[in-house]
Amino acid sequence: MQDIPDLLDALGRSPRILASFVKTIPEEKLDLRRGEGFWTIAEHVSHLAEVQPMLLGRFERFLKEEHPDFIPYLPGKDEGEPAAPVRMSMDAALEQFATVRAKQLELLKSAGPKSWQKSGSHPEYDAYSLYILVRHLLMHDHWHMYRMEELWLTKDAYLTRLE
Repeated sequence: MQDIPDLLDALGRSPRILASFVKTIPEEKLDLRRGEGFWTIAEHVSHLAEVQPMLLGRFERFLKEEHPDFIPYLPGKDEGEPAAPVRMSMDAALEQFATVRAKQLELLKSAGPKSWQKSGSHPEYDAYSLYILVRHLLMHDHWHMYRMEELWLTKDAYLTRLE
């Protein structure tokens, strides 16, 4: 867990990286659906904004509860829920992402060593802790940014198909 400062630093950089990246994508590419079951770039950006409050809540639970028990967040799996995120305006999505990320970082920077070592339960994972969740969040940010770049620039024959 010696990399906690690096993880927090990287999470703090994600909003600027995402905003700079999204601003380079031509407007006509934001809503292009590259195939059945594919999210658009705008939907990926919207998803990143939408999940931040839920993740903030998970961080808060790790700080307040002895051994929090979580349920999976599976967008589009509940009845009546759309398969893809609801498209937000890019400015609103980027603002929400940055604002909630700042709150997350403020909370995480106040966490003591005991909180970082707390474990929780999550049915999707063999191990779950505040530390794992923070690392997972960084990977989640960058996975979606990679996917957006792939959707924007990759030729059809080389596009990763997510089944």
